[in-house]
Amino acid sequence: MSSPHQSVPPAKSSHTPAAGSETGSSPEPTEPKQTAQVIRITQMAYLGVVVLLFCVFFAFVGWPIGLWWLLLLPVAAAVWIERTRTTVSEVGLDLRTVFGSRHLDWAQVAGVGIPKRGFVRAHLTDDTEVKLPAVSYDRLRDLIRASNGRIPDLFAAEAAAREAEYAAREAEAEGREAETKTAETNGRSDATQTDTEAPAETEVRTADTEARGAETKQTGTNGRDSETNTETKPSAAETEARDSDS
Repeated sequence: MSSPHQSVPPAKSSHTPAAGSETGSSPEPTEPKQTAQVIRITQMAYLGVVVLLFCVFFAFVGWPIGLWWLLLLPVAAAVWIERTRTTVSEVGLDLRTVFGSRHLDWAQVAGVGIPKRGFVRAHLTDDTEVKLPAVSYDRLRDLIRASNGRIPDLFAAEAAAREAEYAAREAEAEGREAETKTAETNGRSDATQTDTEAPAETEVRTADTEARGAETKQTGTNGRDSETNTETKPSAAETEARDSDS
Protein backbone atom coordinates (compact mmCIF):
# COMPACT_ATOMS: atom_id res chain seq x y z
CA MET A 1 0.00 0.00 0.00
CA SER A 2 1.08 3.52 -0.68
CA SER A 3 1.56 5.83 2.18
CA PRO A 4 -0.59 8.99 2.34
CA HIS A 5 2.62 10.93 2.84
CA GLN A 6 4.17 9.66 -0.42
CA SER A 7 5.70 12.50 -2.47
CA VAL A 8 4.04 13.47 -5.76
CA PRO A 9 6.09 14.99 -8.62
CA PRO A 10 5.33 18.70 -9.20
CA ALA A 11 3.13 19.65 -12.15
CA LYS A 12 4.61 21.52 -15.06
CA SER A 13 4.06 25.25 -14.94
CA SER A 14 4.21 27.87 -17.68
CA HIS A 15 7.54 29.10 -16.22
CA THR A 16 9.21 25.70 -16.49
CA PRO A 17 11.80 25.78 -19.36
CA ALA A 18 11.15 23.45 -22.24
CA ALA A 19 13.07 20.22 -22.59
CA GLY A 20 16.40 20.50 -24.32
CA SER A 21 16.75 24.27 -23.53
CA GLU A 22 19.04 25.82 -21.00
CA THR A 23 17.56 26.94 -17.71
CA GLY A 24 16.49 30.59 -17.85
CA SER A 25 17.23 31.02 -21.57
CA SER A 26 14.50 32.37 -23.83
CA PRO A 27 13.53 30.48 -26.99
CA GLU A 28 14.96 31.69 -30.27
CA PRO A 29 12.73 34.28 -31.91
CA THR A 30 11.11 33.19 -35.11
CA GLU A 31 10.98 35.57 -38.05
CA PRO A 32 7.43 36.65 -38.84
CA LYS A 33 6.20 35.36 -42.13
CA GLN A 34 5.34 38.06 -44.61
CA THR A 35 1.79 37.85 -45.81
CA ALA A 36 1.00 38.26 -49.48
CA GLN A 37 -0.43 41.59 -50.55
CA VAL A 38 -3.40 41.56 -52.86
CA ILE A 39 -3.86 44.47 -55.26
CA ARG A 40 -7.39 44.51 -56.60
CA ILE A 41 -9.94 46.85 -58.12
CA THR A 42 -11.21 49.38 -55.61
CA GLN A 43 -14.48 48.52 -53.92
CA MET A 44 -15.93 51.83 -55.05
CA ALA A 45 -16.25 50.26 -58.49
CA TYR A 46 -19.30 48.36 -57.22
CA LEU A 47 -21.10 51.68 -57.05
CA GLY A 48 -20.78 51.88 -60.82
CA VAL A 49 -22.23 48.39 -61.07
CA VAL A 50 -25.30 49.52 -59.13
CA VAL A 51 -25.73 52.55 -61.40
CA LEU A 52 -25.40 50.31 -64.44
CA LEU A 53 -27.99 47.93 -63.01
CA PHE A 54 -30.53 50.74 -62.62
CA CYS A 55 -29.90 51.91 -66.18
CA VAL A 56 -30.40 48.52 -67.77
CA PHE A 57 -33.34 47.71 -65.52
CA PHE A 58 -35.47 50.53 -66.88
CA ALA A 59 -34.66 49.40 -70.42
CA PHE A 60 -35.50 45.80 -69.47
CA VAL A 61 -38.88 46.82 -68.05
CA GLY A 62 -39.76 48.50 -71.34
CA TRP A 63 -39.14 45.33 -73.42
CA PRO A 64 -38.33 42.30 -71.25
CA ILE A 65 -38.38 39.76 -74.05
CA GLY A 66 -35.92 41.59 -76.27
CA LEU A 67 -33.65 43.28 -73.68
CA TRP A 68 -33.29 40.59 -71.03
CA TRP A 69 -29.63 40.18 -71.96
CA LEU A 70 -28.89 43.71 -70.64
CA LEU A 71 -29.12 42.33 -67.11
CA LEU A 72 -25.97 40.33 -67.82
CA LEU A 73 -23.90 43.51 -68.11
CA PRO A 74 -23.94 44.38 -64.37
CA VAL A 75 -23.24 40.75 -63.54
CA ALA A 76 -20.25 40.66 -65.88
CA ALA A 77 -18.93 43.92 -64.43
CA ALA A 78 -19.24 42.60 -60.89
CA VAL A 79 -17.42 39.37 -61.83
CA TRP A 80 -14.63 41.38 -63.48
CA ILE A 81 -14.19 43.55 -60.37
CA GLU A 82 -14.18 40.52 -58.07
CA ARG A 83 -11.71 38.34 -59.99
CA THR A 84 -9.25 40.91 -61.36
CA ARG A 85 -6.29 41.09 -58.97
CA THR A 86 -2.52 40.77 -58.59
CA THR A 87 -1.08 39.01 -55.57
CA VAL A 88 2.47 39.95 -54.53
CA SER A 89 4.34 37.44 -52.36
CA GLU A 90 7.85 36.20 -51.67
CA VAL A 91 7.62 33.60 -54.41
CA GLY A 92 6.49 35.94 -57.18
CA LEU A 93 3.39 37.46 -58.75
CA ASP A 94 0.05 35.71 -59.11
CA LEU A 95 -2.03 37.27 -61.85
CA ARG A 96 -5.75 36.60 -61.96
CA THR A 97 -8.23 37.69 -64.58
CA VAL A 98 -11.82 36.79 -65.42
CA PHE A 99 -10.90 33.88 -67.68
CA GLY A 100 -7.65 32.61 -66.19
CA SER A 101 -4.65 33.05 -63.92
CA ARG A 102 -0.87 32.99 -64.21
CA HIS A 103 2.11 32.81 -61.87
CA LEU A 104 5.37 34.70 -62.43
CA ASP A 105 8.52 34.01 -60.46
CA TRP A 106 10.67 36.99 -59.48
CA ALA A 107 13.44 35.56 -61.64
CA GLN A 108 11.22 36.04 -64.68
CA VAL A 109 10.49 39.72 -63.98
CA ALA A 110 13.04 42.11 -65.49
CA GLY A 111 11.17 45.33 -64.79
CA VAL A 112 7.90 47.18 -65.16
CA GLY A 113 6.56 49.64 -67.70
CA ILE A 114 3.90 52.34 -67.41
CA PRO A 115 1.74 52.64 -70.55
CA LYS A 116 -0.35 55.68 -71.37
CA ARG A 117 -3.53 53.70 -70.81
CA GLY A 118 -4.42 50.53 -68.96
CA PHE A 119 -2.67 48.53 -66.29
CA VAL A 120 1.05 48.44 -65.58
CA ARG A 121 3.01 45.92 -67.63
CA ALA A 122 5.73 43.58 -66.40
CA HIS A 123 8.76 43.12 -68.67
CA LEU A 124 9.92 39.53 -68.59
CA THR A 125 13.37 38.13 -69.24
CA ASP A 126 12.20 36.55 -72.52
CA ASP A 127 11.45 40.05 -73.97
CA THR A 128 7.70 39.73 -73.53
CA GLU A 129 5.23 41.85 -71.60
CA VAL A 130 2.42 40.84 -69.28
CA LYS A 131 -0.31 43.07 -67.91
CA LEU A 132 -0.57 43.19 -64.14
CA PRO A 133 -4.32 43.07 -63.42
CA ALA A 134 -5.65 45.86 -61.14
CA VAL A 135 -2.20 47.51 -60.93
CA SER A 136 -2.80 51.01 -62.24
CA TYR A 137 -0.45 53.96 -61.93
CA ASP A 138 -2.03 54.85 -58.59
CA ARG A 139 -1.33 51.34 -57.22
CA LEU A 140 2.23 51.14 -58.54
CA ARG A 141 3.63 52.33 -55.20
CA ASP A 142 1.91 49.42 -53.46
CA LEU A 143 3.47 46.99 -55.94
CA ILE A 144 6.97 48.43 -55.44
CA ARG A 145 6.59 48.40 -51.66
CA ALA A 146 5.33 44.81 -51.59
CA SER A 147 8.17 43.59 -53.82
CA ASN A 148 10.78 44.39 -51.12
CA GLY A 149 13.18 46.00 -53.56
CA ARG A 150 12.79 43.43 -56.33
CA ILE A 151 11.14 46.10 -58.49
CA PRO A 152 13.10 49.38 -58.76
CA ASP A 153 11.47 52.39 -57.16
CA LEU A 154 10.63 54.53 -60.18
CA PHE A 155 9.29 57.34 -58.02
CA ALA A 156 12.52 57.59 -56.02
CA ALA A 157 14.57 57.72 -59.24
CA GLU A 158 12.29 60.42 -60.63
CA ALA A 159 12.53 62.42 -57.40
CA ALA A 160 16.33 62.11 -57.43
CA ALA A 161 16.43 63.31 -61.05
CA ARG A 162 14.24 66.29 -60.17
CA GLU A 163 16.43 67.15 -57.20
CA ALA A 164 19.55 66.95 -59.37
CA GLU A 165 17.95 69.18 -62.00
CA TYR A 166 16.87 71.66 -59.31
CA ALA A 167 20.39 71.69 -57.84
CA ALA A 168 21.86 72.29 -61.30
CA ARG A 169 19.49 75.20 -61.87
CA GLU A 170 20.33 76.66 -58.47
CA ALA A 171 24.06 76.38 -59.21
CA GLU A 172 23.56 78.04 -62.60
CA ALA A 173 21.55 80.86 -61.03
CA GLU A 174 24.22 81.37 -58.36
CA GLY A 175 26.91 81.46 -61.06
CA ARG A 176 24.99 84.09 -63.02
CA GLU A 177 24.45 86.13 -59.87
CA ALA A 178 28.18 85.94 -59.08
CA GLU A 179 29.05 87.05 -62.63
CA THR A 180 26.61 89.95 -62.34
CA LYS A 181 28.13 91.06 -59.04
CA THR A 182 31.64 90.80 -60.51
CA ALA A 183 30.61 92.88 -63.52
CA GLU A 184 29.05 95.51 -61.25
CA THR A 185 32.20 95.62 -59.11
CA ASN A 186 34.41 96.03 -62.19
CA GLY A 187 32.11 98.75 -63.50
CA ARG A 188 32.34 100.64 -60.25
CA SER A 189 36.13 100.34 -60.25
CA ASP A 190 36.30 101.70 -63.81
CA ALA A 191 33.99 104.55 -62.90
CA THR A 192 36.11 105.41 -59.87
CA GLN A 193 39.28 105.36 -62.01
CA THR A 194 37.62 107.57 -64.61
CA ASP A 195 36.56 110.03 -61.91
CA THR A 196 40.16 110.10 -60.65
CA GLU A 197 41.65 110.74 -64.08
CA ALA A 198 39.10 113.42 -65.00
CA PRO A 199 40.54 116.19 -62.71
CA ALA A 200 44.05 115.57 -64.07
CA GLU A 201 42.80 115.92 -67.63
CA THR A 202 40.92 119.07 -66.64
CA GLU A 203 44.06 120.55 -65.12
CA VAL A 204 46.06 119.76 -68.30
CA ARG A 205 43.37 121.35 -70.42
CA THR A 206 43.33 124.43 -68.15
CA ALA A 207 47.10 124.73 -68.42
CA ASP A 208 46.91 124.44 -72.21
CA THR A 209 44.18 127.05 -72.30
CA GLU A 210 46.20 129.42 -70.13
CA ALA A 211 49.30 128.91 -72.30
CA ARG A 212 47.30 129.60 -75.43
CA GLY A 213 45.82 132.70 -73.79
CA ALA A 214 49.30 133.95 -72.88
CA GLU A 215 50.53 133.37 -76.42
CA THR A 216 47.51 135.22 -77.78
CA LYS A 217 48.12 138.16 -75.47
CA GLN A 218 51.83 138.24 -76.41
CA THR A 219 50.96 138.18 -80.11
CA GLY A 220 48.49 141.03 -79.65
CA THR A 221 51.02 143.13 -77.75
CA ASN A 222 53.71 142.62 -80.36
CA GLY A 223 51.27 143.59 -83.11
CA ARG A 224 50.30 146.75 -81.32
CA ASP A 225 53.95 147.75 -80.78
CA SER A 226 54.72 147.24 -84.46
CA GLU A 227 51.75 149.41 -85.44
CA THR A 228 52.87 152.13 -83.03
CA ASN A 229 56.38 152.06 -84.45
CA THR A 230 54.97 152.21 -87.95
CA GLU A 231 52.80 155.21 -87.10
CA THR A 232 55.57 157.03 -85.19
CA LYS A 233 58.37 156.64 -87.74
CA PRO A 234 57.58 158.43 -91.08
CA SER A 235 58.71 156.87 -94.23
CA ALA A 236 61.73 158.18 -96.21
CA ALA A 237 59.52 159.42 -99.05
CA GLU A 238 57.49 161.57 -96.75
CA THR A 239 60.69 163.05 -95.25
CA GLU A 240 62.08 163.92 -98.67
CA ALA A 241 58.76 165.48 -99.71
CA ARG A 242 58.74 167.61 -96.61
CA ASP A 243 62.36 168.77 -97.31
CA SER A 244 61.55 169.72 -100.93
CA ASP A 245 58.58 171.81 -99.83
CA SER A 246 60.63 173.69 -97.43
